[in-house]
Amino acid sequence: QVQLVESGGGLVQPGGSLRLSCVASGFSFSNAYMAWIRQAPGKGMEYVSSIYTDGSNKNYQDSVKGRFTISRDNAKNTLYLQMNNLRPEDTAVYYCAKDYSGGDQYTLKGQGTQVTVSS
Repeated sequence: QVQLVESGGGLVQPGGSLRLSCVASGFSFSNAYMAWIRQAPGKGMEYVSSIYTDGSNKNYQDSVKGRFTISRDNAKNTLYLQMNNLRPEDTAVYYCAKDYSGGDQYTLKGQGTQVTVSS
């Protein structure tokens, strides 16, 4: 079955950390350009970060640079997002996506994991 399954979200206080995981199945993960995207309540989908197939090229939205780190383990078919120094404005449903090209354009997306940053 072709799917992406995210986990690791939760409720965290401002300044806290979370690590999101996304397990891929049913396709060649090691050949896939992967991204993390998010959607806050009442807002559109927003790009967070992306990583190329071998992990050598990583990109971030300006607001998360220096706080979030994307990585992948191709042997485990897993994508990660380490999120540190979380802010209330990071509150959103986080999704991993395959072949993300902006907006709602992707070839595959998971069901999402909720991240809530609040005191």
